[in-house]
Amino acid sequence: MSQFVQLTVYGLANGAVLALAALGFVLIYKATSVINFAQGELLLVGAYLFYAAFVLLRLPFAVAVLVGVAAAVVLGVAIERVVLRPLIGEDPITVIMVTIGLAAVLKAVVTMFFGTTPREMPKVLPAGTTTVAGATVPLDRLVAVAVAVVVLAAFTVFFRWSRHGIAMRAVADDQQAALVQGISVRRIFALAWAFAAVSALIAGLLLADIAELSQNLGTFGLVVFPVVILGGLDSVPGTIIGGAVIGLVSQYAEGMSAGASQVAPYVVLVLILLLRPYGLFGQPRIERV
Repeated sequence: MSQFVQLTVYGLANGAVLALAALGFVLIYKATSVINFAQGELLLVGAYLFYAAFVLLRLPFAVAVLVGVAAAVVLGVAIERVVLRPLIGEDPITVIMVTIGLAAVLKAVVTMFFGTTPREMPKVLPAGTTTVAGATVPLDRLVAVAVAVVVLAAFTVFFRWSRHGIAMRAVADDQQAALVQGISVRRIFALAWAFAAVSALIAGLLLADIAELSQNLGTFGLVVFPVVILGGLDSVPGTIIGGAVIGLVSQYAEGMSAGASQVAPYVVLVLILLLRPYGLFGQPRIERV
């Protein structure tokens, strides 16, 4: 029973980070219809931005977070303006290849400034352990889940009730109708990329704290694809459910067989594509030809 509780806590913590990373992926897809293969590298860059502000510049934690968020917003807007805006109207495969190239560029920039050696970052989340249902679990995992829940709840409130959130939902539903209503679609595109970069920064910070700060953070982004396919490419609530399911499945598989956590998410991915290609909460699209 104690092992089951431990696996559950670890799975929910990993799933919370996955949900944050997947949120950025879904935001970009909903607003711009771009499948962003550089989401994992945005997570990597976000973690190193915070590291540079907190460790190298020795800024207080709160200030380092604000600096990291500001830098992430600038990076997201710059990517949308410089890299992707000129590709409006191009074939989807062209845009996909550009995001793959963007991932390589971002990783190369991180390597150029920080190298490939894992960096040691002071603990931000509480250290130590606590007892849950008779099992000993790390406090940082529980706090990571709590932080992710608060951030996801804040994004949900923003999308549902704020002016810009409603505008983003309108653009996601129908860009032409949004233009007629006076909504700046280009501004919404930039806002989507900025939010994606911020959510990736938070995910990268949590992951670097509970694991390590290294180039491997970028590969964590690959697990985002099973999450968004499971939840639905255009569903924000689906990222929460998808992250939790993939995180738990991975940890339970690891508990049964060492190394199984590397395979389990992609088994779920294949099953979802076969049984429900648009995901649990995605909207099926029917086009007349």
